[in-house]
Amino acid sequence: QVQLVESGGGLVQAGGSLRLSCAASGRIFSIYKMGWYRQAPGKQRELVARFTSDAITNYADSVKDRFTISRDNAKNTVYLQMNSLKPEDTAVYICYAEIRQWSGADRRDYWGQGTQVTVSS
Repeated sequence: QVQLVESGGGLVQAGGSLRLSCAASGRIFSIYKMGWYRQAPGKQRELVARFTSDAITNYADSVKDRFTISRDNAKNTVYLQMNSLKPEDTAVYICYAEIRQWSGADRRDYWGQGTQVTVSS
């Protein structure tokens, strides 16, 4: 089985910074897409930032120039550096990965449990 474990959430004042980490573990042959979504109370889950299968980065317009996604392939880990945080960034941040567990397997989507980020004004 595959697990995605997030860390790094917390409470921060507006204008502050946080760094999230997400480590994938278990039987992993290859990771394709990997990134972060978020869900605020009463809102739909939305993409924050991700690596595509071609290692291209995508960002939500609302976080461009403030958030940076990075990846350590050797550790199967993705990071999200969040700067200049705003109260509207408050949400549960959820890690996502598209993984093939062995060479003949289909690609499957995996989700972490999420980590709370709260930005106070």
